[in-house]
Amino acid sequence: MASLVEISRLVKDFGAYRAIDDLSFSIEPGEIVGLLGPNGAGKTTLIHMLLGLILPTQGRISLFGMPMPEERQAILQRVNFSSAYVQMPMSLTPRQNLKVFARLYGVERPDQRAEALLRRMEIYDMADRRTRALSSGQFSRLSLAKALLNDPQLLLLDEPTASMDPDIAEKTRAILKEIQKERGISMLYTSHNMREVEIMASRVLFMHRGKFVAQGSPKDLIAHFAEPDLEKVFLRLARQ
Repeated sequence: MASLVEISRLVKDFGAYRAIDDLSFSIEPGEIVGLLGPNGAGKTTLIHMLLGLILPTQGRISLFGMPMPEERQAILQRVNFSSAYVQMPMSLTPRQNLKVFARLYGVERPDQRAEALLRRMEIYDMADRRTRALSSGQFSRLSLAKALLNDPQLLLLDEPTASMDPDIAEKTRAILKEIQKERGISMLYTSHNMREVEIMASRVLFMHRGKFVAQGSPKDLIAHFAEPDLEKVFLRLARQ
């Protein structure tokens, strides 16, 4: 089976600064990959390149066997992105926002899809408030609902539970796991919550200064570095 994502010798320079330095990796169908690293490591730049928002200086990006950015429109029909820091029209209600974005994405039966995701993400009770009135955790769940509207095959998640309290974060992780099993979605998952990454990811890529400095399953990385958990591995790699 072909890889869902294939990255080869990827480089991104901003003037004299090299943000992405010769990265190669792949993501398989149904795989959840954790993308970790300190602030400034290049994680957001990499995600933006996968979305075609930033063009590479050199190297190759392929999603679903299609080149990015040449086939960007076709690729983005099968991809979506969620972040705790993404904005959307604050004067609309969550229900209105989801219905608007469902139509923009060309979703079949957009109203039904929006209603189903409001319930699944447990924000149905606040569906008719103004979006600006939501708590940060509620807004994060709305962002995830928006990212699931087009039933993506690849979901790019940037700190998806950063604003949630522990109970809601646990429920949200369970929902994402359920959807991943039901739909076979692949995910690239960034978080500063190392316990969350241990729970969610089958494989982890550690970035530092634009390079991968370690990769493997959470269990294998913990054993390799002889640390008690992934957080200690993170601190060790980030401080080197």
